[in-house]
Amino acid sequence: MGLGGQETSSFVSDFLEKCGGYAVLDGGFATELERHGADLNDPLWSAKCLISSPHLVRRVHLDYLDAGANVIITASYQATIQGFEAKGFSKEEAKALIRKSVEIAIEAREIYYDKLQSRRPVLVAASVGSYGAYLADGSEYSGNYGDAVTVETLKDFHRERVQILANSGADLIAFETTPNKIEAKAYAELLEEEGIDIPAWFSFTSKDGINVVSGDSISECASIADSCKQVVAVGINCTPPRFIHGLVSSIRKVTSKPIVIYPNSGETYDGLTKQWVQSSGEVDEEFADIVIGKWREAGASLFGGCCRTTPNTIRAISRVLSNNKSSAINEDA
Repeated sequence: MGLGGQETSSFVSDFLEKCGGYAVLDGGFATELERHGADLNDPLWSAKCLISSPHLVRRVHLDYLDAGANVIITASYQATIQGFEAKGFSKEEAKALIRKSVEIAIEAREIYYDKLQSRRPVLVAASVGSYGAYLADGSEYSGNYGDAVTVETLKDFHRERVQILANSGADLIAFETTPNKIEAKAYAELLEEEGIDIPAWFSFTSKDGINVVSGDSISECASIADSCKQVVAVGINCTPPRFIHGLVSSIRKVTSKPIVIYPNSGETYDGLTKQWVQSSGEVDEEFADIVIGKWREAGASLFGGCCRTTPNTIRAISRVLSNNKSSAINEDA
């Protein structure tokens, strides 16, 4: 789906207006797939389910729609042509599986609409994970790709997948868990060079609340996103909640574009052991209260969850935002 004549710059602001000023994203996808019985111990991670259990992918999308999500993100985060080919699929089969990720999300939206007899605003965001996610060696959480990986390397790696997703029927592309400045630059150049005509957001990941995980400045990274005309929102995902407020404040200083926030539960992922390490994760209601109490006031307008968050998290965020909207309407009256 293209912009259909709609200016890229107004895409998210118009959507937010339809949602009442703030929008709710979905939450952790792999977390829910595993809860429903999927085994994701695989380099393809959640994209494995596009092959083995697409019905579970659809079910998770529907769970998040039932929880109040206005944006559902496809299971294409780790779905790459290179990754599928390594599993023995042909290039054409790999392309079809990437398209399938969007088709399943669109189907879930239609099922939800038919069930509810309602047209609450819902966007399908096609997920693009980083080069480090494809490597499946934890480098998406360090941002260290080595000197041999250049902007051109990254553009060549992402090019076909981005082209496929841009023409898949998705409403926008979500470039997620971006770990460094070089990959943000590659995305921006790729969108321009390929004439991608659907909107995108760039979201970055941080482990210190100041920089992205590579050590590059969050302000520099957000500025790259701000300068790209196809980018309609900038934000943070897969980052501990305690760092979000400062990161939103830093992003707001360099862009006026809407800010999208979807942190993880507060636990820390060890890329070497591929295990989540317990820390002071926020429970759902507290997590949702922080959305209103801190992140919204700092300038964010799209809220959801990443790893280890659940439909209950999203339901709590939706409830708090709905109550806040109602209070604002009553005050205006």
